[in-house]
Amino acid sequence: MKFEAFVALRYLRAKRKQTMVSVISLISILGIAAGVMALVIAMSFSTGFKEDIQSKILRVTSAVNLMRIDGSPILHYEEVLQKTRRMPHVTGSAPAIIKSVYIASSYANQIAVLKGIDPDLEVQVSDFFSYIIAGDPDALKKRPARPQKNVPPAPESILIGKEMARALGVAIGDTLRVPVRRMTPVGITISEKTLRVAAIFESGFWDIDSNWAFIHIDAARRLFLFPPESALILQYKIDDLENAAAIAKDIRERAGPGFDTNTWIELNKPLFSALKFEKLILFVTIGLIVFVAALNIVTTLIMMVLEKQGDIAILTAMGATVKTIQRVFMIQGLVIGLIGTAIGDILGISISWILDAYRLIRLEAEIYGIPYVPFHVRTWDVVVISATAILISYLATIYPARNASKLDPVEVLRYE
Repeated sequence: MKFEAFVALRYLRAKRKQTMVSVISLISILGIAAGVMALVIAMSFSTGFKEDIQSKILRVTSAVNLMRIDGSPILHYEEVLQKTRRMPHVTGSAPAIIKSVYIASSYANQIAVLKGIDPDLEVQVSDFFSYIIAGDPDALKKRPARPQKNVPPAPESILIGKEMARALGVAIGDTLRVPVRRMTPVGITISEKTLRVAAIFESGFWDIDSNWAFIHIDAARRLFLFPPESALILQYKIDDLENAAAIAKDIRERAGPGFDTNTWIELNKPLFSALKFEKLILFVTIGLIVFVAALNIVTTLIMMVLEKQGDIAILTAMGATVKTIQRVFMIQGLVIGLIGTAIGDILGISISWILDAYRLIRLEAEIYGIPYVPFHVRTWDVVVISATAILISYLATIYPARNASKLDPVEVLRYE
C-alpha cells in the first residue's frame, strides 16, 4: 500500500477528539449513498418503462413497414418480398392490411384498428399469437367452409383484445358488425360485414388491447375490395431496433421506386422522445443529491485539515512533498465517495429488483398503457451513475487538499 493511502485510511479509522468530523464523514457517505440509490432506481424506472412499452408495441406490430407512396395496395407483393426478405438485419417479413374501422356489437360500438394478416407469415414479424388468452389461437388458419345453396355463409373469424371485448360486451362466439363505406357508380353505399369473435388476446399494453382487432388477410381484401394477392403494407422484423431508420432506407431502396417506409420509432416518436427527455431530467435533478452530499466531503476534509495540522507539519518536516499531502486528503475524500457509491449501488439495484419482481407500484392502464411500473437495471446506467458520483467526490477534495498542502510547518509547530 502506498504511503498516501496508508495515512489516509489511518486518519479515517482513527478515533478523534473531534467526533464532529466522524459524524460529518458518516453523513457524507449516507448522502452519496442516498443520491446514488435514488439515481439507480430512477434510471431503472425510466429504462424499464421504455423497454416494457417498446416490447409490448412490437408484440403486435413490426419494426419496419413498407408501403406505396400513394397509399394504394401493393399488387403481387410476393415479388417485393423476394427482393427484400434476405437483406442484412431482416429476420422476418409478412404482408398486412391495416385500416381504421367502426366495430359494433349488440351493446356498444367503437372505432378500432383492423389488421388483416396472413397467420402463417405473421409469426415471422410478431409473437402476437402467444398472447391469446381465450378461444382458438389457430382460428384464422381455419377458413370457413364453402357455403351451400340457400345457406348463409359462416361469419369470418376476428380476434380482439381483452379491453375491447370488455368495452363491447362480447365473449367467444359472439358476433360483431363492421360497416364499410364504398363508392359505386350510383354513389356511396354502406355494406356490413359480420364477424365472429374466435379468440381474445392480452398484449399487456392497454392501447392495443382496447383498440386493435385481427382478421385473415383474405377477409380484409374482401371487406375493403382489394385485389387478390395484394397487401397494403409489408412488415419486416429486424435484429437491430435502434438502427431501424437505416435498415428501412435499405429496404426502400431495394424495393424500388414508388415505395416509402416507416419504423416503430417514427410511429411512436412523441412517446419515446418524451421518455428520453424524462430520463435526462431525472438524471440531472436527482444527481443534485449527490452534489449536495459532496459538499459534506468538503466540510469533512476542511475540519480534518484543521484537526491534523500538527501531523501535516511533521510530515512536511520529514520530507513529505506538497503532492503527497494533497494526495492524502484526496484519497480520504475518494474513499468516502467510493463507500457511499457502493452502498448506493447495492441498495438501488436491490430495491429496483424487488419493485419489479413483485410489481409493487400499480398504475391505471387506461392512462399509462401498462398496469404496473417496471424497473429494469442496466449495467451501463449503473456504471455512468457510479462514475459521476466518484467524479463529483473527487472534485470535492481538490480545495481542502490544496489548503492542507499550503500549511507552513514552521508556523504550525510554533503554536503546538
